[in-house]
Amino acid sequence: MTRKIQLGIILGGRSGEHEVSLMSSRSVLSVLNPEKYEVLQIGIDHDGNWWSGKDVISAFERHTTDGLYRVFLLPEPDIATLYKREIFGGKEIMLPVSALDVVFPVLHGTFGEDGTLQGFFEMADLAYVGAGVLGSSVGMDKGVFKDVMRAN
Repeated sequence: MTRKIQLGIILGGRSGEHEVSLMSSRSVLSVLNPEKYEVLQIGIDHDGNWWSGKDVISAFERHTTDGLYRVFLLPEPDIATLYKREIFGGKEIMLPVSALDVVFPVLHGTFGEDGTLQGFFEMADLAYVGAGVLGSSVGMDKGVFKDVMRAN
C-alpha cells in the first residue's frame, strides 16, 4: 500500500467571506478520496489565529474553538510541518502535528486568495493548490486585472 498524501485544507480566514470559505471547504472535503489523502483541517479565525482539530469547520460554524488547538507553520524551506505550542515543564515547546505534502487553501477574499498566503507558501517551499502569487494578486485587484487584459 502506498503512503497517503498528507493534505492540509486551509479554511475560514480573516476576510468577510469567512463563512463562504466554510461552505466551499465542505464541498472540497466531500469529494476527496480518503484512500488517497490523509486530510488535516486547518482553520483561520476572523482574527487570523490558526486552529486545527477533528472538525474545524463545524467548530467555526458554531463560532467556537472548543476541542481545537492553535497551530502554525514556519516559513522556512524543508520544514513542511504543522506545529502546535504546548507548555511542558513550565516551558513553551513546539510539537509537530503533521508533516504536510501539500496545502489546499480554500479561502476567499483578502489574506487568502490575494497572493499573501501563496507568498507564505512560496517562502516555506510548501506545495499548494491554485494560482501562484502574481496570478492571485492580479486576479484579486480588478483594476489591475483589467489593465493587464487590455495590455495583452
